[in-house]
Amino acid sequence: MTSRTALVTGASTGLGAEFARQLAARGHDLVLVARSADRLEVLAAQLRSARGVRVDVVVQDLTEPGAAAAVVEAVTAAGRQVDLLVNNAGFGTAGRFEDIPDGRDEDQLMVNLVALVGLTRALVPGMLTRGHGAVINVASTAAFQPSPFFATYSAGKTFVLNFSLSLRSEYRGRGVKVLALCPGPTRTEFFDVVGERAAVGRFMTAEAVVRAGLRGLDRDRAYVVPGLGNQVTAHLVPRRPRRMVTAIAKLVARSVPDAPAPPQPLGRRAAAAAAQATP
Repeated sequence: MTSRTALVTGASTGLGAEFARQLAARGHDLVLVARSADRLEVLAAQLRSARGVRVDVVVQDLTEPGAAAAVVEAVTAAGRQVDLLVNNAGFGTAGRFEDIPDGRDEDQLMVNLVALVGLTRALVPGMLTRGHGAVINVASTAAFQPSPFFATYSAGKTFVLNFSLSLRSEYRGRGVKVLALCPGPTRTEFFDVVGERAAVGRFMTAEAVVRAGLRGLDRDRAYVVPGLGNQVTAHLVPRRPRRMVTAIAKLVARSVPDAPAPPQPLGRRAAAAAAQATP
């Protein structure tokens, strides 16, 4: 039987790299996507050697317009068909909305939403034609409630969760599974960007989060919230009045705006805005 192929975005570090490792251990061939060529090539070489799977690398900045189409073009040129799409790439912003660098939230939405939807739209029809396939969209516990000082990030993750649940319903009985993975704080480079000031709750390892996600996919779950504490927060808090939930979230995150933010790598829009603002 031919090995099935998984495409993983944001595969150079963190959850993406862990997805690649665990999927390779399951015998999946891989297409790894990120903008860091060196890291991708190192990981690809390790997986080829350790697991004997085929690994292709696609270097693509997902903040760019047309990024999803460029990834699919590279996949097609390599003669690959994708059976499992892992939309993992993403980053967050934290702080007062007016203090977020100009263009940064636009870059975030391009990665977290536009590329995710674009890749899903491009690759799911082939899965439907073949009668099998799956999509894992990485959301967050932030998807379950408004989050002051993480306004764009939490709203975007709410989109990812509802988008995933909607597609799951559409594709039930048609051979394609869709899962939303909603982790809480996880030990990845995500918090090198927003800072650990953004973490609410105990950290989990990337290994545990990915293992929970793949187990949920095996069981055809609609969404997975790894960790008991995260499950309690996700399932109980949203049942309170929205104004109360928002007020509590603001209280919990009250120190975020005044904490020093770590340096953040800029995408195209944020870099252009920063250049225009420099005297």
